[in-house]
Amino acid sequence: MKSNSLFQRLHQNLGQVITTTKAGERLPSEPELARKLGVSRATLREVMRTFETRGLIQRRQGVGTFVLRPSHVIESGLEVLESIEALARREGLQVTQGELKIVHRAARFEENEALVIDAKQRVVHVSRVILTEGRPIAFLVDILPDDVITPKELADGFSGSVLDWLLQRGDPRLVSSRCEINAAPASSEIARALNIQRGDALLCFNSKLYSLGGRVIDFSFSYFLPGYFRFHVVRELA
Repeated sequence: MKSNSLFQRLHQNLGQVITTTKAGERLPSEPELARKLGVSRATLREVMRTFETRGLIQRRQGVGTFVLRPSHVIESGLEVLESIEALARREGLQVTQGELKIVHRAARFEENEALVIDAKQRVVHVSRVILTEGRPIAFLVDILPDDVITPKELADGFSGSVLDWLLQRGDPRLVSSRCEINAAPASSEIARALNIQRGDALLCFNSKLYSLGGRVIDFSFSYFLPGYFRFHVVRELA
């Protein structure tokens, strides 16, 4: 078991390397960096993860590790449901939609359970990448019953937010969302979309969006890249 003093010293030394490297530049290779810092590659990777989760470095499969210094952080409380686009507009930050995939398919078992739909009903699966400053920062997935939305409806003018699209349409009337927040490892698909390594830690919001009648309208997964988002909750004393 590695000592706290070793980790503290390595964290300090690696932090010095990162702060003296310009944003966008690549760090030395892992073998070279491990030799320079006098540690094993396994130990180096453990400490590098702490900088990854803070959004200060990014590992790209087969390319290397790059220094990041986000010029903006999207910050929000969790008391009110808003899209990334709405949050970014409030902070004067421009976000754009990257790769978009819309698939009309049979629902999977967990989707039937979450949406409370018949096993034969099909769903519309919407996945897309959100970017800022040309950098992918989030991977969003929405799964909706095909009687709520159709691929054809999303074909024109969809900017990236299913929530904003539904609010603008106004039917069905949306009233609440239930969200679970977890740390989740990036799958191969998400890692490719966000230019990170498979297994890297992401902040995941797993949500159900409810209409006025209590129906689940949208079953969604939002994966956020650490360092670009800061969420908080305001709590009152009982």
